[in-house]
Amino acid sequence: RFGMTPTLLTAIGRDPEGDELVHACSRLGMVTDHIYRSQDLPTDRYMAVEGANGLIAAIADAHSLEAAGEKILRPLMHGPLGYENAPFEGPIALDGNLTLDLLEEIAQSPAFARADLRVAPASPGKAERLLPFLKHARATLYVNLEEAGILCQREFPDSESAAKGLLDRGALRVLVTDGGNSATIGSSTEVLTQTPPAVLVTRVTGAGDTFMAAHIASESRGASSDEALARALHAAATYVSGETPL
Repeated sequence: RFGMTPTLLTAIGRDPEGDELVHACSRLGMVTDHIYRSQDLPTDRYMAVEGANGLIAAIADAHSLEAAGEKILRPLMHGPLGYENAPFEGPIALDGNLTLDLLEEIAQSPAFARADLRVAPASPGKAERLLPFLKHARATLYVNLEEAGILCQREFPDSESAAKGLLDRGALRVLVTDGGNSATIGSSTEVLTQTPPAVLVTRVTGAGDTFMAAHIASESRGASSDEALARALHAAATYVSGETPL
């Protein structure tokens, strides 16, 4: 929706659910040619239960993704997207549903040495999987207030203090959100906080993904830190209100 063409690297089964998912992604314009399609592993599932007060519970079954492991990275390590001696140089959005071992491998691999890594934990329960990127030289972390607290092993009152806490722990660059309260982008050169637009919340699942996607797209077009943060917050607010962000 933000004018980019994502290439998907993941594991999807060769079952009817997997076929439906791949076809749906293709119809949206995503590149699905490099997805690892397993004969033995079923397509993973995600289920969220939402109510009037927001997200009640969510279950992410990522067993197949975890079992596939480094197989999903072959196009970036052995071509055609990149090689260890000729690394991919564009933005890569990394999901915390990958295993800690695989994330550690990505953090150290020469195949990712020139990439613009954008890392999100998927959920607070998997926030600690981002530890290999806490002092990474090319990683931007996208976390909420709770996830920032888990990574720093302390509680923060707001996004600004959380961003500063992550920077103190060695993070290169962070974006910390706190629902409708505030969001902060922090680096060694700036700490900038904004408040998202006030909207009626009708859904929450996917809000963080929308925020991250809008921010990456804005920066890829040369937007300043202030502009990119504002656009990402507007897109996320539009999304949770039930509209489609543009």
